[in-house]
Amino acid sequence: MTVNVSSTALTALAERAHNIRRHALRMGQVQGQGYVGQALGAADLLAVSYFHALRYQPQNPEWEARDRFYLSIGHYAIALYAALIEAEVIPLDELETYGSDDSRLPMSGMAAYTPGMEITGGSLGHGLGIAVGACLGLKRKKSDSFVYNLLSDGELNEGSTWEAAMSASHWKLDNLIAIIDVNNQQADGHSSEVLAFEPIVDRWQAFGWFTQRVDGNDIGALVTAFDAARNHEGAQPRVIICDTKMGKGVDFLETREKTHFIRVDENEWDLALKNLKVGRTV
Repeated sequence: MTVNVSSTALTALAERAHNIRRHALRMGQVQGQGYVGQALGAADLLAVSYFHALRYQPQNPEWEARDRFYLSIGHYAIALYAALIEAEVIPLDELETYGSDDSRLPMSGMAAYTPGMEITGGSLGHGLGIAVGACLGLKRKKSDSFVYNLLSDGELNEGSTWEAAMSASHWKLDNLIAIIDVNNQQADGHSSEVLAFEPIVDRWQAFGWFTQRVDGNDIGALVTAFDAARNHEGAQPRVIICDTKMGKGVDFLETREKTHFIRVDENEWDLALKNLKVGRTV
């Protein structure tokens, strides 16, 4: 797939994704558990979001002209914290407080606590609706900012997600970019078996969205898709469907049968950090 950035820039993005994975593992090690599988799987799309696509100021998270990144999936907070640490919105040493009393990094994300966290997710299926409202507000203010909304394949079970998708198309919200993490796992089993979502591309296109599907662990493919979404000229919302691998970058976690919520033996955290691999760029 053709990309518009140099191989050096792609390598730098892969290093950012590697660091995001490392931050997430270190936070998981603090508590001995966590939604680390999702963080490892989503690290590449977070790296492309924060170090290629988003317009923001690390030292001024409330900057009015910023692009917004909405995390619909509250239990993915560890993944977003890792990205915000890498982006220097949150200090690196703060990861040692993850999940502790009075920490700004609670195990389930809450916007009131954490710099750079735009919404409180967790009641799954609400994020896209909030993003639709934000996009309408930005348009009324004549803002050229985008809203990026990360949601999970499990949230496709929720009727509110599809109501929001229909609304976004109706209002021609060309400032909305949804990112769906398709890792095919949720608390009750494989997402495709809990409630089948295929043909996922056809369904989003039928709702009037500019739709792309990519390997969510391929940096080059992600850069191309994010650029195409932002630069698409049609008056319609955009969605990037990202197929990701739970536990990506750590072999023994990639092959573990259940990784929705990870508990590993104490020595395995160090093993995971030691064995962590840099992902591919093209």
